[in-house]
Amino acid sequence: MKRIFFLLALIGCASLCVAETQTWQIDPAHTSSQFSVRHLGISTVRGVFQKTTGTVTWDPADPTKTQIDATIDATSVDTRVQMRDNDLRSAHFFDVAKYPTITFKSKHAEAAGAGKLKVTGDLTIHGVTKEVVLDVDGPSAPMNAMGGMRMGAEATTKINRNDFGVSGAPGAVGNDIQIVIDVEVTHPAPAAAH
Repeated sequence: MKRIFFLLALIGCASLCVAETQTWQIDPAHTSSQFSVRHLGISTVRGVFQKTTGTVTWDPADPTKTQIDATIDATSVDTRVQMRDNDLRSAHFFDVAKYPTITFKSKHAEAAGAGKLKVTGDLTIHGVTKEVVLDVDGPSAPMNAMGGMRMGAEATTKINRNDFGVSGAPGAVGNDIQIVIDVEVTHPAPAAAH
C-alpha cells in the first residue's frame, strides 16, 4: 500500500513539473531556419540559416502564455552556391557586416485549433522591424531524450523582402519570401525523486 501511495505521489509531482511555465532553450544542432523565393519567376531557390538560438517559454496549461525570443545568425546563410551566398551576405541583400542577426520577439499568442498556435511578434531583418504572425504546428509532447527533456514545433510565415529593405536584384528575385522554422527545444529533465 505504501508503494502505491509513493507511486501516486511521484506521478502527481511529475504532472506538476510538466504543467508549470518553463523556459526552454532552442537547440541549434536540431533547429533549421529555412526560406524559399522565386528566381526569375520560373524556379524556386531554397536556403537555410545554419545557426538559430534563443528561448521559448511554454505553459502546457495555457499555450497563450507562449513567448519566443529567437536570434538567427544572418552570416550563416546557405543556398549551396557560394557565389550566391556571398551576394546574399553583401550590402545588396542582408548586409551582414552591419546587420549580422535576424531576430524574432513574440508579443502575444493565441490558440488556432488543436495543437496549433498563432504567435504575433516583431521580426527584425536588415535593421528594420515589422510585425509578423507565425503559424505554429506544435509543440510536440515533451520527451526525455539525450540527457534532458525535448519538444519540437514548426513555424511558418510569409514576408515581403522589400518591407525590410532587402531589395537587391529587382525582377530577378521574387519579393515574397516563404519562411519555415523547424525548431527543437531542450529543458533539463526533472530531478529524480529519492
